[in-house]
Amino acid sequence: MSGIDLGNGIVGAILGVVFATLFQQWTQDLWFKVRRRSAGVVRSLTYRQEPGRAWAAFSLGPLHTPALIVEGDGDRAIAPESVHVQVLEGDAELPDEMVEWRDEIETEESRAAEAGERRPVWNGPRYAVESVEISRSALDEQSEVHLRLRPTDYYTFLAAQQLDRRLPDGTTPRGRYLDPDAPLTSPAFLQCSFATNIAVVTADHLLVVSRRSDRVRMAPGLWNSSVNEGLSRHIDSAGRNAPDLHSVARRGMREELAIEPHEYTLTLLAFVLDVSKRHWSAHFYARLTDLTGEQLQARMGRGVADRWEHGTIEYVPFRTADVTRYLLSPERLHRWAPLAPSLFHLALVHVHGRASVERAEAQVLRRL
Repeated sequence: MSGIDLGNGIVGAILGVVFATLFQQWTQDLWFKVRRRSAGVVRSLTYRQEPGRAWAAFSLGPLHTPALIVEGDGDRAIAPESVHVQVLEGDAELPDEMVEWRDEIETEESRAAEAGERRPVWNGPRYAVESVEISRSALDEQSEVHLRLRPTDYYTFLAAQQLDRRLPDGTTPRGRYLDPDAPLTSPAFLQCSFATNIAVVTADHLLVVSRRSDRVRMAPGLWNSSVNEGLSRHIDSAGRNAPDLHSVARRGMREELAIEPHEYTLTLLAFVLDVSKRHWSAHFYARLTDLTGEQLQARMGRGVADRWEHGTIEYVPFRTADVTRYLLSPERLHRWAPLAPSLFHLALVHVHGRASVERAEAQVLRRL
């Protein structure tokens, strides 16, 4: 090799090193941008949004529920004076072709009672939901909720729960009366359930989680909110007054956990609809001021009015990561009552803030 060739080789090597040093990062950045933009173009060409779906039910990773959060985000409480409840004249009436379903239930319960086979289901007076209308106050844009109810009873509720039973013409109540693209539109006779669900947190920061008894008629054996109490026309409407949702929640706290109103603070977080079964819920958060988990357990051991409704009570540290792992644990993932996971999420947001909760949930989901 001549001296000229050797010199050219050395110069070329030096220029190569200089070029790599100066332009390697720039080249990598350019290549990354090209790849990212290309992927974005591909996604935009292949993505097809389902039309007409402005609403999405609550989900958390592999946990999917039919709970539609209609009003409330957990961050801002809904004031008691912002909830307006009206009871309309006239019962919610089943269509003629579904009346015989109710008659079947009544006949079977009467037969079971006479035969002494089991404890009969009491046909308690209830409320059907005519509508839930949401607006905002003029000055501060606070939630304004107008809840319109109609009288009904438990047998009508059980008949209306047969949403996928065939009618004489081959259709079903779900197919005939419900529009999946308009989840808030439904006849009152299909919405004969309104309950308060409460996330209770003890003074030592433990979330109370209940498992429904196997003896209850609806959702037996499922993990559920700390307290679940349905509206009752017999109990919650003194005289001709409309029911007060906070009073219903306090009744549930007393009957299911033996806790009196002066022992906790109560906050209304949201209105939520189970779009699968058409069950409405007012989601509450209750913080015990002095009672710890151990003290609550001891008190319940001394007697609870509605002990039969709960099969198990568990206590979970009220931290986002702990609650999220509890919700997603394999033994519970598909054993939740439909409205409970959204309640616990909203309670976490109310206490810890949305950004913190979503960040912690994302970390748990990444480690699954």
